[in-house]
Amino acid sequence: MISENARYWIWISKALGYNNIKVKRIFKLYNDIAEFVHGGEKEWKHCGIFTPNEMRKLNNTKVSVADEILSKCNELKYSVIAIDDEHYPQKLINIDTPPAVLYVNGQLPELDNRLSVSIVGTRRATRYGTDNSYKFAYALAKYSVVIISGGALGVDCASHRGALSANGITVCVLGCGINYKYLTENEGMRKAIAQNGAVISEYPPDEPPLRYNFPARNRIISALSDGLVVMEAGIKSGSLITARMAIDQGKEVFALLGNNSPQNEGSNTLIKNGLACPVTDFMDVLSEFNSNRGLYVEDETLDFDNISFTDLEAVPVKGKKTAKSKNSTNKKDKAKPEKINANVSSDKTLKPEKAVKETKNVARKNSSVSAGVNNNKENADVRKSISDLKALGLSDAAVTVYGTIGNKPVHIDKIVSELGIPVFKVLTALTQLEMKGLVTAMQGRMYVLK
Repeated sequence: MISENARYWIWISKALGYNNIKVKRIFKLYNDIAEFVHGGEKEWKHCGIFTPNEMRKLNNTKVSVADEILSKCNELKYSVIAIDDEHYPQKLINIDTPPAVLYVNGQLPELDNRLSVSIVGTRRATRYGTDNSYKFAYALAKYSVVIISGGALGVDCASHRGALSANGITVCVLGCGINYKYLTENEGMRKAIAQNGAVISEYPPDEPPLRYNFPARNRIISALSDGLVVMEAGIKSGSLITARMAIDQGKEVFALLGNNSPQNEGSNTLIKNGLACPVTDFMDVLSEFNSNRGLYVEDETLDFDNISFTDLEAVPVKGKKTAKSKNSTNKKDKAKPEKINANVSSDKTLKPEKAVKETKNVARKNSSVSAGVNNNKENADVRKSISDLKALGLSDAAVTVYGTIGNKPVHIDKIVSELGIPVFKVLTALTQLEMKGLVTAMQGRMYVLK
């Protein structure tokens, strides 16, 4: 299926770029996108929303580039769902920067009226992380919950495979084109997902996995879900960006209790700072979406004593060698299923009650604050110097964003407007600052120095 207006929206995304707030403004302004496209420069100027640089890009981008992409999608049998299509998820329209189009391999489930949960975490997952990602996804999928993740190594992969093992529906959101040879060890898994769910992307089929695509991709993962579970995340993990986006989008955010290891420092800090609800079992997540809301369906055949963990041993983790799985391209590889109880705790990890105690010690190093020199005299006594911020390992963007925040709450839109950088980069920076205990997030997307 290819949306009737997909050609126009692909052209717009190629001209203005991905993750652009102008897409939503165009969508709101025009009932018929053809009027915008064929109206030309006079019409675009009349909108009053484009910069001179954007006007040049609209003028210089040929519609033929969209035709080439559509031809490729037809060849690969990919669907293309434009923002004005009836099948486009309302959950995406609700965010500030919805994708102009979604490229889909498989069948995108109806996510607006069905409970969906995103499971995210580190690529360098421990056995504790992959074990619980698999279990949560398996159990939730058995309750007809759609599992969403990013198709990466570690936690993402274990989550997708858990849902597939339960014959459930899962959606993989990529930070590159669907046809791009990304993580070949997961190629078989992506093919399996397309048979029982969908692999999707806002990028054309052969778009490479550029570094800045992935933080932008995370907004789609969080937007499509009703709740998000952070399984294992280090203090610099991209999963914390996804969690921050989910919070800003009004989603339920959960984090698995873990021991005081680097892989759990970020997720434990989310809990410590009151940004995520601690969980130890899939029912902790499911109970937040009670049956009165009609978001999930009970499965009376659920049997936790016979979960097949055939794929679990083969989950690829960054920095570790793993065995082939049944979802790999090699069909000769086999693994014996293992019976494992669905409870979270593992004999190689802390038990939940001990983990609670351990989390109290997480991020104590963030408590030291030294005064620094700053041009803002009002806040000079509480601000850190640039050298102090750099010593904390903050990115250049985080240092820049820090300079725009004072003792009085400032809205994220003002920060974005003042700095002129994409909202996802500002969110990334704010997440870093919040994790380091330098700023406090308030209601209404306001931020203030801590």
